[in-house]
Formats: sequence, structure tokens, C-alpha cells
Amino acid sequence: MTKVKSLTAVCGAILAAVMLVGCVGSATEESTGNYIDDSAVTARVKSALLTEKSLKSSAISVETFKGRVQLSGFLSSTAEVNKAVSVTKAVKGVKTVANDLIVK
Repeated sequence: MTKVKSLTAVCGAILAAVMLVGCVGSATEESTGNYIDDSAVTARVKSALLTEKSLKSSAISVETFKGRVQLSGFLSSTAEVNKAVSVTKAVKGVKTVANDLIVK
């Protein structure tokens, strides 16, 4: 009976280790925790852009990967692009901003 308990304990430990490894990220993939953090940063950036009345925020796409926020879309002026970047940089959790906004 003790061999069965030992085997069960070993199998449980192996299963736990495999599950934990599945949550670890890499250079090109996010861990589960990073994904949740980046989702929160994206939501905060979108909210900040929406509250900025001088911006057409519906034209701005926001994506976040490991704290790096990418802004893309089309805006009417360079001033709007600069404002979107500055608003984004001020958001908690933003490490860097990749400005892919285009003036049309």
C-alpha cells in the first residue's frame, strides 16, 4: 500500500511540475501572468486615450507585449500623434511606446 501512495505522490508532483512549466513565458511568448498584466495595461491606455477629448481615440489600435505598448492607426495631425504618445507614456505599467501611428 505504501508503494501505491509513493507512486501517487510522484505522479502528482510530476503533474504539478508540468502544469507550472506550461505557464512560463519565453522571449516571444507571454506567461499567463504577463498576459493578464498586459491586458490591464492595454485597458488603462485605451481608457486614457478615450478621456482625451482632443484625440479621435477610436482610430487608435493599442497592443501590449511585456509592457511595450504599440499604437497604430491613422490620425489627422502630428499634434494628435504626439498627444497620443504622451498620454500613453503617462499610463502606469507602460515601459516603452512603439509609435506606428500615421498622419493621413
